[in-house]
Amino acid sequence: MDYYSTLGVAPGASVADIKRAYRRLARRHHPGINPGDRAAEALFQRISEAYETLLDPERRRDYDAAGTGAQSSDARSFEFTGFDFTAPAHGPQAATFTELFADVLHPVPRADRARAEAGADLHASLNLSFEEALVGVERQVVVTRQVPCAVCEGAGEVTAAGGNCAKCRGTGQVRWARGHMTFTGGCADCGGTGRERLRRCTACAGLGRAVRSEGIGIRIPAGVRDGTRLRIHDRGHSGRLGGRSGDLYVDVQVRPHPLLRREGDNLHMAVPVAINEAALGARIEVPSIDGAVQLKIPPGTQAGRRFRVAGRGASSVSGGRGDLYVEVRLVLPDELDDRSRELMREFGRLNTADVRRGLHDMLKADY
Repeated sequence: MDYYSTLGVAPGASVADIKRAYRRLARRHHPGINPGDRAAEALFQRISEAYETLLDPERRRDYDAAGTGAQSSDARSFEFTGFDFTAPAHGPQAATFTELFADVLHPVPRADRARAEAGADLHASLNLSFEEALVGVERQVVVTRQVPCAVCEGAGEVTAAGGNCAKCRGTGQVRWARGHMTFTGGCADCGGTGRERLRRCTACAGLGRAVRSEGIGIRIPAGVRDGTRLRIHDRGHSGRLGGRSGDLYVDVQVRPHPLLRREGDNLHMAVPVAINEAALGARIEVPSIDGAVQLKIPPGTQAGRRFRVAGRGASSVSGGRGDLYVEVRLVLPDELDDRSRELMREFGRLNTADVRRGLHDMLKADY
């Protein structure tokens, strides 16, 4: 089909000329204006195909490069074989020469083959421990996805064994009528050979895809956070008939830790400190994800004081590392013997400062 002739424009026509020609033809041949007229519907399909091709710069370049006079592979030659008055004519009656020969001069191309379609995305979730999220791990996610059919390799069709073409019954010719006039022409399905060239793949019912469950290995980077969504390219459903595959999205869920709490790339933890260690000072051992850390507690340390240990926090996915913050939590003995109680009383007599001084004034202050 010559797209330029279909629209009635010259090969060098501008986009505006193509649009005007399409609007003019659409007003005459649109199926909504010609209800029930198959010839008008077929003609409008060809007009739309020509319009969409010539309006798209890339498709128009490809079409021009192939030659505007090139015929579609589905085009067929025909021969008028006479009149047949043995059966009444069916369907709408033609009023003009164009309508009479519409499906003879301009046969509708084959449309039984579906176009390529992109595959859909898949979604899965992965549950990690706090430690696994910090150091990174290799995990596997089992998904059920559509993959290319192993029999037809995703084409949806396989080479036939050489049987007769079902449409022309092995003759290579098809016969059709327009009113009482009959025509014969080469069969488009078999190319006039009479032999079946391709048949629908029975393994996938012509869809080109099969369903399979498989495990997909995923590398979880160190420092991944709770709620992170990982994207694995081309691991979703396979595309249909050569279309691109979708992607697999994995939502990461990180279980909380009984001791550590994460804020950004920093880790926080509360460490018990004995009252004598806080009062007199001490050097204590604090756990971290990289092993024990020695932390110096200065004399007179109060409860709630925080100490920073640089570089012992969580790794960042983009690089670098946060810090570890240690909060002091004072702990008193569960029970005191007589000697300990006496020492505490003595401590109180020696340290008489009122630790709640000004507390009532602060309550009454107007802030």
